[in-house]
Amino acid sequence: MSSCLCGSNQPAASCCTPILLGEQKADTAERLMRARYSAFTLGNIDFLGQSLHPDHRNDHDVEATRRWAENSEWLGLQIVDTKKGGVDDSTGVVEFIATFKEKGVVRHHHERSNFSKAAGEWFFVDGDIVPPATIRNETPKIGRNDPCSCGSGKKYKKCCGR
Repeated sequence: MSSCLCGSNQPAASCCTPILLGEQKADTAERLMRARYSAFTLGNIDFLGQSLHPDHRNDHDVEATRRWAENSEWLGLQIVDTKKGGVDDSTGVVEFIATFKEKGVVRHHHERSNFSKAAGEWFFVDGDIVPPATIRNETPKIGRNDPCSCGSGKKYKKCCGR
């Protein structure tokens, strides 16, 4: 029995496969997110279109989605956070990081996706890219004429600051 592509550590046959085959509906927003990731890895573009909320299907670029899915090597999915999106909810948010390799470069797609239920079925609505965290340098900036921090005794501009 193979593990599911979504990284849930569950067998694919009881995780995303029944959802992708239409044998079962995702019972939570996270399960739909995991199935959508698996669809990307398998190139199941039809499922990606069908799992879009009906109000947002006009904006769906099938060919761009196909190119991204087929020209990427999907390396893993990490669910960062979920808000609502449970069995009894009507909306939910799933924050995730999908890691993939494109043209030999490893990339991380960090998104906060919105999901909604329509007629008892979960659908992907839209998503926002999560910007990288700003890193603040807590140490004071070294001036060009300050002593070099390496301990040489020279001015920074004549040592490590060249």
